[in-house]
Amino acid sequence: MIDGLFLLALFAVGLGLSLATYRLIATHYGWPMGAVHVSQPLIPITIGTVALLLGVTFAATRATEGGWIILGCGLLLAAFWTGFLRVGSQIALFLAPAAALLLVLGWLGSV
Repeated sequence: MIDGLFLLALFAVGLGLSLATYRLIATHYGWPMGAVHVSQPLIPITIGTVALLLGVTFAATRATEGGWIILGCGLLLAAFWTGFLRVGSQIALFLAPAAALLLVLGWLGSV
């Protein structure tokens, strides 16, 4: 059985962290950045931070049921998304808030 909330939290952590840190990493390594990262960097940083915090909060509530796995795999996803895909953070502008929103809706529905 697949735990949808687990996967959504993992994506929220991974994509949120990637989105929040991409500008810093891309500037350091000279990687390309999208228009939003260049002209309005506060937007992706805010979106990424909110998604990351929601995923971490969910992982904390499931600390005994795989919460650490969410954090570990989320870190690995962020490293892959940022390090190997590089410009993949642009789609994270849509995927991170979608994962966070679906996580919150599913979380509220399961309470």
